[in-house]
Amino acid sequence: MLRVDQAGEYGAVRIYAGQMAVMGTRAPNATEVAGMAAHEAEHQAKFDAMIAQRGVRPTLLQPVWSAAGFALGAATALMGPEAAMACTAAIETEIEQHYTQQLEELGDEDPELAATIRQFRDDERDHKNAALAAGAEKAPGYPLLFGAIRLGCRFAIRLSERI
Repeated sequence: MLRVDQAGEYGAVRIYAGQMAVMGTRAPNATEVAGMAAHEAEHQAKFDAMIAQRGVRPTLLQPVWSAAGFALGAATALMGPEAAMACTAAIETEIEQHYTQQLEELGDEDPELAATIRQFRDDERDHKNAALAAGAEKAPGYPLLFGAIRLGCRFAIRLSERI
């Protein structure tokens, strides 16, 4: 769980880095994106610490997630602010479900990890709702973009669980 969660938060940081590299501070939602990026960096730092503390090996795919995340962020930002928000909505929809499944799987087994996942799931839900409020559904080809990003996110989760 820690390996895939840390990888996901790392990927999210890279996605927002790609978006900010394209949008800078001039985009209508740049402040909101920067705030979400800060949350993701906090999440990554917490999982980094838990991985080190518990002796869990990070995914070997981190260099791939670095490049892929930045590219996805930059590409969606190039499509416009709504597409950048569509990216956030898609990823956070998938991550909210992923974290909920993990909480069900954990039960009472690891209270510290469960509390962390629960808090981060709630943060991701807030990001999703903010992205929808910021016009994610107005992105060109929203249903296709949303579905493709969710599928990619599922694929990344499965790979990070194994490698």
